[in-house]
Amino acid sequence: MTKQVSPHNCILVGTPVDSGKRQRGCMMGPDALRTAGLAEALGELGHNVQDWGNLAPDALPAPVAETANDSAATPVTVHALAETVAWTRAILPAARRAAAAGFALFMGGDHALSLGTVAGVAAHAADLKRPLFVLWLDAHSDFHTPCTTASGNLHGTPLGYVTGQPGFEGFPPLSAPVLTANICLFGIRSVDAPERAALTQGEMQIIDMRTIDEHGIRAPLTAFLERVRAADGLLHVSLDVDFLDPAIAPATGTMVPGGATVREAHLVMELLHDSGLAISLDIAELNPFLDERGRTASLLVDLAASLLGRRVFDRPNRNHA
Repeated sequence: MTKQVSPHNCILVGTPVDSGKRQRGCMMGPDALRTAGLAEALGELGHNVQDWGNLAPDALPAPVAETANDSAATPVTVHALAETVAWTRAILPAARRAAAAGFALFMGGDHALSLGTVAGVAAHAADLKRPLFVLWLDAHSDFHTPCTTASGNLHGTPLGYVTGQPGFEGFPPLSAPVLTANICLFGIRSVDAPERAALTQGEMQIIDMRTIDEHGIRAPLTAFLERVRAADGLLHVSLDVDFLDPAIAPATGTMVPGGATVREAHLVMELLHDSGLAISLDIAELNPFLDERGRTASLLVDLAASLLGRRVFDRPNRNHA
């Protein structure tokens, strides 16, 4: 029997961004989540589900030149800069509206989508005069800027942008930058040297996989959630497929061994539900082209349902044979 939960207006927003990296396929992510039954899973929990369809970027009013990052060891050109600026301009106001309308669930799309989603939800929090906190469930810290990225891929820059770091000329001005002290990097295990140097100088809370191995999921996550509650904050959760171990979630082009297990990931989501603090969720970097009979998309649907009230023993068993 499905557990009864307090109903939400769940707003599904497709953000099929595929410009944040060179390997294509994440544009199919929103429809894969729909096909895997996301709306139905949330509806079975008693939520009112509204699917706002897929966003699309408008044409830029003026060209944004592709720029070279000359600070990298080997200078690289920032990939699809103009397209990613256009996506951010489209997503930011939509995210602000969705967060005001209910629990906003952004179906991606590569992680460049979070340039717009986090900025938009932060603007909504500022409208309520409350601070926004961000839980970043990811193998990577994504704290680069267009000036520091060695790959040229903008899916590694969302936290740089939303915290107001320099180098994002052409992107929408931020009305409510997120404080670095309000961000928790959870489950990271792949950080390059420039990011590591920047992170050691900042105030982000870092809970890497070694911390999780040594202390488990509950203690460090609960401590962060207590900080959010004490500040009367709102919480945005950004879930990258590569937070999960590739053995259970192969549908990403950025897989890093040693990620969260199925049970660890569900515990994260159940603790978030118990806290009642999360108001929005990104599902990023789902590339159905790399999946195995839809099992990553199905797992992500189950995780979203856990965040919104389904307990592990309510999950349907799926046979992928």
